[in-house]
Amino acid sequence: MPTQQSPRTRVGLLAGPVLALLSVAPWAPLRAQTIDTIVVVIHNIYDRNHNAPRGIAGVGNALHIVTRAGVVRRTLLVKAGDPYDSAKVAESERALRALTIFRAARIDTVRIAGRLVLRVETDDAWSTIPDFDYSAVAGDVMWAAAFTEANLLGSGTALTGRYEKTPDRHSLSVGYTSVGVLGRRTVLAGQYKAISDGRDGSWSVGVPFYETVAPRSLMTTGAVAKERVLRFRDGSLQDSLQHRELAVGLGGGIALASTPVSYVRLWFGAAWRREDFAPAATAPFPRSHFTTAGAGVELKRVRFQVLQNFNSFARQEDVDVSQTLHAGVWAAPRAWGYGPGQAGIGPEVSGQLSALWTRGFVVARGQAAGVFTRAGVDSGRVIGAVTIVSQNLARQSLIAHFEGGALRRPKPGEEFDLWRDNKGPRLFGAHAFTGTRMMSLTLEDRMVLKEEIAGLFGIGFAPFFDYGGAWYTDEPARRGGDMGLAFRIGPTRLTITDVGQFALGYRFGQGYAGKHWAFTATGNVAY
Repeated sequence: MPTQQSPRTRVGLLAGPVLALLSVAPWAPLRAQTIDTIVVVIHNIYDRNHNAPRGIAGVGNALHIVTRAGVVRRTLLVKAGDPYDSAKVAESERALRALTIFRAARIDTVRIAGRLVLRVETDDAWSTIPDFDYSAVAGDVMWAAAFTEANLLGSGTALTGRYEKTPDRHSLSVGYTSVGVLGRRTVLAGQYKAISDGRDGSWSVGVPFYETVAPRSLMTTGAVAKERVLRFRDGSLQDSLQHRELAVGLGGGIALASTPVSYVRLWFGAAWRREDFAPAATAPFPRSHFTTAGAGVELKRVRFQVLQNFNSFARQEDVDVSQTLHAGVWAAPRAWGYGPGQAGIGPEVSGQLSALWTRGFVVARGQAAGVFTRAGVDSGRVIGAVTIVSQNLARQSLIAHFEGGALRRPKPGEEFDLWRDNKGPRLFGAHAFTGTRMMSLTLEDRMVLKEEIAGLFGIGFAPFFDYGGAWYTDEPARRGGDMGLAFRIGPTRLTITDVGQFALGYRFGQGYAGKHWAFTATGNVAY
């Protein structure tokens, strides 16, 4: 199909004749070369590579406000005058895709009159999205109506509003996220949620480690909550507590050593919070104050694999398969508000290891943290997971995922809940598996039937096998499983990439009521 040129296509610095030269200029060695010029080309939603009917393409392009070139330029990790670095160029591509406002992003290099030119080319995604989500599992229904503008006036700013109804409660939330409002690299985000039995909110602002070689970061965060915490056991509500919280934190880091593909960083953080849990009728309600501070090191060897039709349809996906190690310790002394049985130190460690092959990978992740007092271990968390993915068979993603974990004295509401966490057997109802021990196994073959239909959505099928459960230490292990076939459908031109699934299968084991055969409509699990 001939390429359609939209009047909204934006070109930076060089005009059309120069862009024609870019497409045919010969490649030249780039080592130790200086970037002379950066050209930004932003295509509208249906400018290229689509099979949408002319009417859909025309209306979609006409209604969409194309992303501003300044959004692309501030995201790039290179600029004119810098020496060419292939690792930083690849990281710039990932940073553009991470904005989620582009379907694709590509950076090419060419020479014009002996000068090195970087050509940055992106394809916009549709960002103004009314959305309706529906999930029904074993008689438990959850639905939500939302409106999202992920690219307000082409600025990269995201606004969201969402009403959600679950078997437990209903809520109305609003959110805001932007980059560059308070500075080129400054991130500002906030969310507020009014719940039928409470309310909560959170915010963050600061400059993160926006690239591998970033020298420093500094972020401040906050949270406020007055809500009911529900605790479940064996599929039934066990009890509920009133939760009140006000927290403020400051965190950041300094790079001790860095290259475009690796780093060693020193991280630090401190937090003050007023947080209590008690029965709702408690009067007066407790008001406890705590302060913690911690520091440690983080090491990373950057590795990414770009896949397509893995967690979404018809778009590039960056899968982080880096080698990482994060370790540190937190201090919680009595002088900072902790009682005799709670004061102590809290070590933490997490990491990731991986192995890659063409169109596939295996990655292992683990984390452990706890609080040690004079009496021993007060609380703790250990979680491990292994994921194997292969796309070596045409139009298929073979997935095997195993995860397990254990908790000791978690905060109320932080127990494992496989339904809430979107893990474990997909045909089981709300809160079927809860507790302080957990395991989950999933085998799935995601087959693409049609990558894109009418320039709007893709479809596929996935035979699956799930097995897992969660339980408390004072009861026998509760596990169940299911196997069946899921029909998958997901958008291809939206900033939202969620894939929905309609699954029919056979259930076995514990944790379900009713018949063995069950049907569910729910969201996709992203790996």
